[in-house]
Amino acid sequence: MKTLVTFLFFFLISFAAQAQNNTPEVKVETAKKEVVAPAAEKESVARLYRFKNSRIKKELSFKTSKSISKLA
Repeated sequence: MKTLVTFLFFFLISFAAQAQNNTPEVKVETAKKEVVAPAAEKESVARLYRFKNSRIKKELSFKTSKSISKLA
């Protein structure tokens, strides 16, 4: 009985969802604006890393004198 009621519930809900009026999509116009950088920022140097978090990985990959293997 519970299965039948559950099935009927979902069946009615699906018909109610299909009966909704679909509104057409509204297109939004975009406006282009150019960003002007101040003169002070043009002189600064920026570093570009090829991989994400490369600075962090470099700092975490340090080696100590005890981690280097020695030849006998």
